[in-house]
Amino acid sequence: MSESDQKADLQRYLQIGRDAVLWKLEGLSEYNVRRPMTPTGTNLLGLVKHLATMELGYFGQVFGRPADEPMPWMAEGADINADMWATAEESREQIVGLYRRACAHSDATIGALNLDSAGQVPWWPEDRREVTLRRILVHMIAETDRHAGHADIVREMIDGAAGLRQDNSNLAPGDQAWWKSYRDQLEGIAKEAGSG
Repeated sequence: MSESDQKADLQRYLQIGRDAVLWKLEGLSEYNVRRPMTPTGTNLLGLVKHLATMELGYFGQVFGRPADEPMPWMAEGADINADMWATAEESREQIVGLYRRACAHSDATIGALNLDSAGQVPWWPEDRREVTLRRILVHMIAETDRHAGHADIVREMIDGAAGLRQDNSNLAPGDQAWWKSYRDQLEGIAKEAGSG
């Protein structure tokens, strides 16, 4: 496989994850895209903001290609974990727009560099800081897919919507009654196993 084919393949997987994360916001109110759904505050818009920040860092700063995007949540003295939630003043459109611009900047970096191009991740331990574009692509695929999985669960908790993509749920076929029966079956098995 040629380098351009390898790069295109990696970029395609990254884009699939990006699309999945954004799809999870569709059709939800401002409250629901910001709503903390776990004890650690995981929320959909925060996941998008975090991923935009990661794209800008890994495909920008790491390769000496910083984007002209202000990120006050990353400044010294910013609130802890501020990249994981949107303030009341930050609209969904602003955060999604930032993510789209971050992805475009990342894609430009990917297009401009070879897979073996060297970069340095200043926030990683010194013995692991030296990286290649290939390694960062793999890292960001993992990062994006991890958070796409979080987004899938958070969205299901909000309104029951689940699935991989709009055109492919990747779920077993079944109506609401089937899924309730399936879940009840699993609950029964868990109770039985836990009582032993």
